[in-house]
Amino acid sequence: MAIKGSVAKMGVQWDSWVDRLNARVAKSAVGKYFKLDARGSCFTREVRAGTATFLTMAYILAVNASILTDSGGPCSVSDCTAICNVGSVDVSRCSGLSSNGTALRLVQPGEECKFTPVNPGYTACLDRTRKDLIVATVASSLIGCFVMGTFANLPLALAPGMGTNAYFAYTVVGFHGSGSIPYKSALAAVFIEGILFLLIAALGLRTRLAKLVPKPVRISSSAGIGLFLAFIGLQNNQGIGLVGYSSSTLVTLGACPDKYRATLAPVETVNGTLQLMAGATASGDIFCLKGRMESPTFWLGIVGFVIIGYCLVKNVKGAMIYGIVFVTGVSWFRNTKVTYFPDTDTGNQSYQYFKKVVDVHTIKGTAGALSFKDFHRGQLWEALVTFLYVDILDTTGTLYSMAKFGGFVDAKGDFEGQYFAFMSDAFAIVIGSLLGTSPVTTFIESSTGIREGGRTGLTALTVSFYFLLSFFFTPLLASIPAWAIGPPLILVGVLMMKAVTEINWEDMREAIPAFITMIVMPLTYSIAYGLIGGIGTYIVLHLWDWGGDAYVALTGPKKPAATEPALSSTADVEMNGSNLINNNNDGRGHSHNNNHP
Repeated sequence: MAIKGSVAKMGVQWDSWVDRLNARVAKSAVGKYFKLDARGSCFTREVRAGTATFLTMAYILAVNASILTDSGGPCSVSDCTAICNVGSVDVSRCSGLSSNGTALRLVQPGEECKFTPVNPGYTACLDRTRKDLIVATVASSLIGCFVMGTFANLPLALAPGMGTNAYFAYTVVGFHGSGSIPYKSALAAVFIEGILFLLIAALGLRTRLAKLVPKPVRISSSAGIGLFLAFIGLQNNQGIGLVGYSSSTLVTLGACPDKYRATLAPVETVNGTLQLMAGATASGDIFCLKGRMESPTFWLGIVGFVIIGYCLVKNVKGAMIYGIVFVTGVSWFRNTKVTYFPDTDTGNQSYQYFKKVVDVHTIKGTAGALSFKDFHRGQLWEALVTFLYVDILDTTGTLYSMAKFGGFVDAKGDFEGQYFAFMSDAFAIVIGSLLGTSPVTTFIESSTGIREGGRTGLTALTVSFYFLLSFFFTPLLASIPAWAIGPPLILVGVLMMKAVTEINWEDMREAIPAFITMIVMPLTYSIAYGLIGGIGTYIVLHLWDWGGDAYVALTGPKKPAATEPALSSTADVEMNGSNLINNNNDGRGHSHNNNHP
């Protein structure tokens, strides 16, 4: 009894201390600047929300660096080390004559050194580039979140966007630089796109562009992003692994162990050897050969899902954090079936990096690596325009959806701080390009923090603080497994679906564009394509009405009809009866009984 009483007393004291802290911060200059009382929030809630947001998006540190490293970054053929002119002979023995009498000598390899088997020198450059890009991701995210929180006072976090980073790496630059545009030139395109975006935002045009998005599309984009998040959380590579690839139906049930997963790639035979088709890329290990629903990490992710779900049911604060921390902690133990560090070369390297705990890396190759010499090429301008319109649509949809989710949007479709929110996003793009990363954007994972109660810029500043710590603790944060991130993404998707209740499903001119917006986002893996589909459908369905209105406006009002001769009494009765029938008809062939006597 004494122990219970002591624990209860400590709990009361803790709550009292927290209340005093919140009251003091709310009355301070900081609290007034961030409008804590006005927005019904408090300091500790903002910190908790920022923590939840950061933990949910921390995967971007490793994922973004991995994707962009696939482009080869600033690495080139010059980084490849010399090889022996007889491929079967080791470099250390490359002298004298071979067994068939060929003179052995060292030669500088060509473009083939960047592909399997990858040259050791090029591999070493890729390793340095990956570390550079982790720091670039941290720095650009830190600056973006700081600017967003300080000037826009919104609980929104920024980081290099998923989707645009894949377009940058695999379409523009290509795997290990096999695309049409070099990495440094692609960075220059992102830089100029960011400058243009900054000008558009500064002139207020971006806000006007946001208002041009039809209302049903704006509303449904929130639910569409929720479905998009849930789809990410269900996948093999980026979530719990429930959804995998099917050659016949595109997607199917997955959740098989890693050893039964396969990578898919379109190949062709050239000179008797198989090679990747031009412009094609290899997928992740998304195909299950067998063992569906037997993945241990999948079931651990389900446990995390249940923990978060139960906490949400009971309205427990910090629900997302508890699930992520539990699953991550269990996954850090080695020699288990759910370990994040398997006994493989890659797993051992990851574990050695993880054991450092603290590691400070200085960017050497990607910072300032911009080249403007290729702007005479049409492909570069195509990439620039694509970056620009995708970022406009992505950011517009994400910002509005997050503001809607947080209850910031007024009746006119505006929200406080939107001007600086757009400016912050554009500024972060410029900073990111200078550091060597693809476009930075507002992250849809911000909804996790909003769900935890984040309502001010202090949430974004908390995320910025965690990114600052990431400079020193990158080994830990880069080791959060995908199956720990999947459950909160799925459940945030659940929470964002409530937006569908605001759609007028009885009016097909609104319902159809709204549905197209929602369904296209997850199925094309792009917020931008969902918005394009929704806006395009909205325009097509309204063309007839707009054409009619334009015709009336051009031709002017109709002249009044000439007075007709008076009808006979019989005709009057017939006409009145006809009017009564028409008045009782709803226009669809259904008559209504008005119960008139």
